[in-house]
Amino acid sequence: MCVFLTVKRPRKFNKNKQVKAIARKRVGSPAPARPLDERAIRTKPKHKKNLLTEGEA
Repeated sequence: MCVFLTVKRPRKFNKNKQVKAIARKRVGSPAPARPLDERAIRTKPKHKKNLLTEGEA
């Protein structure tokens, strides 16, 4: 009866994660993102309003 013990390998070092962790310790965690509720804020008008035609009408 053979019993194999599995040994976890150490994870590969990631510079980006390490830098972000240090920044979180210094500054604090970033504020959570908030979704934009109003559609007018998200979408830009497709056509610019022409001031000349509005003034004549």
